[in-house]
Order: sequence, then structure tokens, then C-alpha cells
Amino acid sequence: MTIRRRTMLAAAPALTTLAEARAQGVAPRRGGTLITMLTPEPPVLQIGVNNQGPTLVIATKMFQGLLSFSPTLEPLPVLAKSWTISPDGRVYTFRLQENVKFHDGRPMTADDVIFSITKFHPEVAPRARAIFALIDNAAAPDAHTVVFTLKQAFEPFLLMFDGSAAAIVPKHLFDGLDYRTAPAVQRPVGTGPFRFAEWQRGNFVKLDRFEDYWKPGQPYLDSIIYRVVPDSQSRRLALETGQAQLSQANDIEPFDVPALRSRPNLEVALNGWEYFSPLAWIELNHRVAPLGDPRVRQALSMAVDRNFIVQRLWFGIGRPATGPIASSSRFHDRNQRLPGFDARAANALLDAAGLRPNAQGVRFTIKHLVLPYSEIWSRLGEYLRQAFRQVGVTLELESTDAGSWARRVGNWEYDTTINFLYQFGDPTLGVERSYVTSNIQRVTFTNTGGYSNPRVDALFAAARSASVAAERQAAFSDVTKLLIDDMAQIWLMEMSFPTIHDRRLRNVVTTGLGVHSSFDDVFLTS
Repeated sequence: MTIRRRTMLAAAPALTTLAEARAQGVAPRRGGTLITMLTPEPPVLQIGVNNQGPTLVIATKMFQGLLSFSPTLEPLPVLAKSWTISPDGRVYTFRLQENVKFHDGRPMTADDVIFSITKFHPEVAPRARAIFALIDNAAAPDAHTVVFTLKQAFEPFLLMFDGSAAAIVPKHLFDGLDYRTAPAVQRPVGTGPFRFAEWQRGNFVKLDRFEDYWKPGQPYLDSIIYRVVPDSQSRRLALETGQAQLSQANDIEPFDVPALRSRPNLEVALNGWEYFSPLAWIELNHRVAPLGDPRVRQALSMAVDRNFIVQRLWFGIGRPATGPIASSSRFHDRNQRLPGFDARAANALLDAAGLRPNAQGVRFTIKHLVLPYSEIWSRLGEYLRQAFRQVGVTLELESTDAGSWARRVGNWEYDTTINFLYQFGDPTLGVERSYVTSNIQRVTFTNTGGYSNPRVDALFAAARSASVAAERQAAFSDVTKLLIDDMAQIWLMEMSFPTIHDRRLRNVVTTGLGVHSSFDDVFLTS
């Protein structure tokens, strides 16, 4: 991806989408309710206060950022209709859309943007805090212009302005309050094409068309209903029978996808995750003996057959991980790869670490907190228990719900678990946070594992400050080698979530954010 120093025009993406639809002989149709599904149910729907996957899926219909991104990660205008970058890469000037309103009828202005970027998100979101701390000055020359001046040039800065990372929130509903408990957290108010209508806990979330949406004639849908359906087979049946027109992310188990591909009324897409590039790993709590020993972590990694996981558990949906930076991301180094599956070598490493098996053949016992997002993660836990048993390690599986999982991981109350994090188009934005010493926090999606290596810290800092791509690549290649040598975590799989929808539903995946787009151009044919 190259972020060019140029002005972007807001009309281009919408015109392209509509032109493509009409070229296929299908004109956008206004009306209808989209029935989709949600798993698991999120605790709140306010981006920033909660950034788990289910929250982002729904909330990006109510909230927007300044930008979106194409499948090749070129920036596209949303609430910013144009922008320029100074020659030295330090000054970013955004011209805002002029007719944007929040769902409560108040106009969105430059003050809301500055509040969102410099106060709200840095307070509630660790990733935003680290990146937006680079802003030296934020100014509003007028109500529809925002100027951010950085302390130093930061090449991936624009990648932070999509709705999932930096949603624009109403200053008048948060300023002076506790951002996490303000009334607006329970009844979200954004600028998106759909407004919050109703949430029956354990049943559904309903969003209605926002009649004063800033794009004339849009959105096309009247409403979107996200049904909470805990049972995976019920979700599959809802798609097959037309009770639901869309599934996304974890909704459908990978082992059900082959059968759904054959259904004439359904379309299966694996694109739309280019911005996120989700990477799954076994997260190890380095504070728990003997997981602080790199030889133990290396042995556990070699006990895992990643090809089996991808082919037999995920039915080919995804790719085996090669390291901490996904192969679809910028600055991936194809010459750096994880050691392969080798149980004999794993046993030898554990012997060398002094962890001899007892009379029952057990070297040590650790617990595994199963990721509570769908049945596939329980199946993965069962596989890992079998794989580790082959090298004399007993893995005890623990179950919990999504909220408790997030709390326990954030409080370091686990031995091992599964996590998958988004890479957000650049390792500085999506990878660094999991491994630098400065981000060891009691907050989910930080460096909760407690890994620390001063050389890794220095290399990530070098990549962050370098303004030349070649210098950043060199730093990321070196950091990849160190992380693999240390086996900071056990990377498993580059994920591709299926988006499955009724063929009558159009424009579902049109950007690199896929189902995290606003859906203002999604429509149902008759």
C-alpha cells in the first residue's frame, strides 16, 4: 500500500459502487429489513469502550470514521471528503463533509473530530492512545476543517482513521463525563446510516434507517436486525431457509461452509478482511511456569501441526501462520518462517529444559481458557490437548463466556488461551502492541502475555519512527526473527472469515473492511 500525498474526492466510491450495480442490471432498491446474526452478544455497542469483534460488526453501521480503505488499502473518503499531507509528512489537513448530523440531530463539526481523536479514543483504547500520542497539535481553522500536526512523520497515520479504530463520537454527549459509563454508551449516537433503535438482551439488536443521513437517498435498507443465536446449527439453518440473509465473522462454523457453498440461494465470500488480516495464536502467560522459558514455548510450537488445523478443522479457510506478521500485511518477510511440526524435536527441547516426564509420562500441567466465540474454538482446544499430550504436557480446558474471557485475559488470570488480533494494515498499528514492554497492561488486547525483550522494543521503535519504507522493512524483518526465536506467542493461523449472504443481498463486501463498512449502499433485490 502506498498512501499518496493527494486530495481524494468523496463521490468516487459511491459512484463506483452504484455504477457496478447498474452494469450488472440491478439498480439499488430502497426498502426492506436485513436479518442477520450475531455471536457472541457484545457487552456494549460503543466503539472504543469495547473493541471486540461483535461490537465492531454492529457499531460500524452507527458510527463512521474519516476514511475507509479499498481492498488494496488505498484510503477512501467518508466523513472527510478530502485531505492533504504536507511534504514533510507531519501535517494532515482534512476537509469534512458539510451536512453531517449525529442521530440526535446535532451537526458534526471539527470540534467533534478533534475531541474523538485527541480525547475520547486515547482514553478508552490502548491502540489509539499509542498512535494519537504522536499528535503535537490539533486545530480547527473552521467548522469543517481539521489540521493534525505530528511530532514526527508517521507513515501509517492515515490507517488509523477508519470507523472501527477511530469512530467520530458526539463531543456534547461525552465531554466532562466518564467515557465508559456515559449514558450514550448504552444508547449509541453516531453519524452512520443506521441509528440505534432497540436492544433486547439475549434476543436481538435493531437498527433503523437514519432519515437525516448525509448521503442523499441512502441508506437503502429500512432496518437491520442482528439476532443473537447462540447455537451454531440454528445459525446455519437460518441461512439455508432464508430466515436470515447474512452471516459474518464467527457466525458459521468452518465445518459448515462446504455445505453452504452448494446452496443455490447463498453466496460465500472470503474477501473483505484485507484491512484487518486477523492472525490467531496460542497466547501464553509468560508469568506462569514453565511458560517463561523460550525452550518450552518453542517445544509447544513444534508440537502443533498448523496444516492439520487449517485443513481439518477450518476446512481450508485460512493459511498456516508463518510468524507474527500476516503474509497479507505490509512488511511481511517471506524469508522468516516458524519451525515446522516436529514432536521429536519438541520432546528433546523439553528434556533440555529439565522437564522430565513423571511415571505417568507427564512433564507439567497447564490450563487453557477456551475462546468462547463458537464451537470451532472448543474443537481447537481439544486438538491442542491431544497435540500437547504427545510431548508430555497436560492441557486442562476451561470454559467461560465472552465477557469473563475478556476480563480474565485483561487481568492476566490465565495460563494459555487463544487470541486473534487484527493487524490494521501495518505492524506498527496491529502487531507492535502485543510485544512491546511499554504495553504490558491489565487491559485486553495489549501485551497481556507479559513478553519483554529490549531489542524487540528498540526495533519496533525504529520501525515506528522511520519515514522510508525500506528502513521500516529492515526493522520489521529483524523483529520478526527475534520474536520467532523467542516464540513470544505460538502463532497458528492467518484467518479468513466467510461472509455468507443471500444472493438477493447486494454490495455486502465492497471495501477492505468488508462487513465492517457502513452498509449505506447495501440493498435487497425483490
